[in-house]
Amino acid sequence: MHSFTIPISRSIKGLLMMLCDSIMIVVALGFSFSLLGQDYPEQDQILYFAIAVALSVFVLARIDLYRAIILYMGLQSGFLVLKGVTATTLFIAVAYFFAESTPPYDYSILPIFWMMALLFIGGSRFVAKVLLQSLISNFRPREPVIIYGAGSSGMQLLVALQNGDQYLPVAFVDDSHRMLGSTVHGIRVHSPNSLYELIERYSARKILLAIPSATSSERKEILNRLEHLPVHVKTVPDLFDMVSGKSYVDEVRDIDIEDLLGREIVPPNPKLLGACITNQSVMVTGAAGSIGSELCRQIVSIKPGRVVLLDSFEYGLYEIERELKEKLELVEGRDSIQIIALLGSVCNRSQMESAIEKFGVDTVYHVAAYKQVPMVEKNIIEGAQNNIFGTLVAAKAAMKYRVKNFVLISTDKAVRPTNFMGATKRFAEQVLQALAQTEQATKFSMVRFGNVLGSSGSVVPLFRRQINSGGPVTVTHPEVTRYFMTVQEAAQLVLQAGSMASGGDVFVLDMNEPIRIDDLAKKMVHLMGYDVKDANSYRGDIAIEYSGLRPGEKLYEELLIGESVTGTEHPKILRAEEETLSWEVLQQLLSRLKMACDSIDLPGVRSVLLEAVDGFEPKEEVSDPLWASTTSEAAGNLDEQVSKDTQVKNVTSLFKDH
Repeated sequence: MHSFTIPISRSIKGLLMMLCDSIMIVVALGFSFSLLGQDYPEQDQILYFAIAVALSVFVLARIDLYRAIILYMGLQSGFLVLKGVTATTLFIAVAYFFAESTPPYDYSILPIFWMMALLFIGGSRFVAKVLLQSLISNFRPREPVIIYGAGSSGMQLLVALQNGDQYLPVAFVDDSHRMLGSTVHGIRVHSPNSLYELIERYSARKILLAIPSATSSERKEILNRLEHLPVHVKTVPDLFDMVSGKSYVDEVRDIDIEDLLGREIVPPNPKLLGACITNQSVMVTGAAGSIGSELCRQIVSIKPGRVVLLDSFEYGLYEIERELKEKLELVEGRDSIQIIALLGSVCNRSQMESAIEKFGVDTVYHVAAYKQVPMVEKNIIEGAQNNIFGTLVAAKAAMKYRVKNFVLISTDKAVRPTNFMGATKRFAEQVLQALAQTEQATKFSMVRFGNVLGSSGSVVPLFRRQINSGGPVTVTHPEVTRYFMTVQEAAQLVLQAGSMASGGDVFVLDMNEPIRIDDLAKKMVHLMGYDVKDANSYRGDIAIEYSGLRPGEKLYEELLIGESVTGTEHPKILRAEEETLSWEVLQQLLSRLKMACDSIDLPGVRSVLLEAVDGFEPKEEVSDPLWASTTSEAAGNLDEQVSKDTQVKNVTSLFKDH
């Protein structure tokens, strides 16, 4: 852009524009006299008009007309010209009055002058803008794009693109029949049925979606129509959702995976959202993770008294603490909300108890867990310690200091698990279910759901990176399916589910229909403007490769263990009725599991999990590097080195009632 501008200061440019406008006003006045056949002012009358011209230019400067950059002038600048020309006409009228002679002038000259001045001052700027845009287009070709949606957002996008130097809008497409055939800012509106013809005619390789008001199902339907076209589909947000300081062009981005799901979001129930949070002290364990951090964001907006963030990931904890404190700057009554960041582990009993007691915690959202299936398969002991005993320590601390609500974030992988991560999460669920049978002060509940979009383990960003780098896109198996939900909706539903707990509840979120990961990958390839390279299309751009199921991975995930399920106050939250173990039975299993973990007895850990978790069927040999060294002989030698009295003392201390 700088190559088309004259390298002089803005003040000099402003003075030149003032001089041009002065000449325009004089010329407009001369034309007005000529059109009415009137005599021009005498020499002694010219002074009045000179003063009027000087005052007019001064007013144009005062209303900041000379600050407007001609290339980006729009409707607002047009209003400034209109205001300035109207003021100029008033000054000319006053000068006309004082310069009046006999016979008197015809005052009908004033509306003629107003129109002439508007034409010269405004028109000159419009012509200059068109010439500049033409020069830029000729020397810096822009990429032709089609805008889908001719509503207010589409018009805003069109203006932004026409003023930019990256995209050249060539056509509008809209589903509304009343818009078809009309012209918006010089761009014709076409039917979606004409898309293929438009792409060929204009050599367009991008379609920009400007339909923020469309429902999720409508967006999904549109994307299904666009999927097989040879274009890259991008989207722009609603004007109110834009990041402050960014233009529409800056906000053009790849489509969100939520659009492919077509999932309709049920508006949250404010009563359910605030029941466990408003004016209360809330703790979130695992606060630096994707789900934990989103819970924190939503909790802060519901005006708690205090939010206690606990995580062992130092940088992540620092980031979410900083973000929440910045968010509080925009919240009314922010001075009454405390943000406490604690660096530590849920397995640290003394820290958990101290934090809950000191900060008077009313509600705990227990998110902290190891949840990457392949990683837990290679680190079973640590997975059990964190997921099971971390939950037990946190729950016991909550019971000791009479926390009102304790909500565990669980996973669909806990249902008939084929991996150790799922088995440890199901064991953790049973810990809370068993404690709920003995405890009345603290209401224990758990919320079970599937994959969360945008989380640290989501396949979507991985697929996008692979496509941008030219492929291949790696899918574990052509038939693998998963449930998906956005992290924002998941957090929202977790907060609402926790407030409906009566004790020992297993809440299951309605995830809609599962999606084949293979289909998801192919849709992303197509919508990013590429063809899939497969046996039927050797000339495709991006190949799909199948890497095979990872250790412990299932083809299909489930959300329910049994068939008994009932509805709740929220249409997207269900309550499952499931059998569980008693606290007496679970205590014995926990004691055995604790000793197995302390002695690095992996077969012992496996044995306890198989006994405790109904339906646990590990599919293949574990890849934990410690497994090979844990033969019965090695385990026996290690057991001899560890004092049985010490083990019993540790276990008793862990499980004793407070």
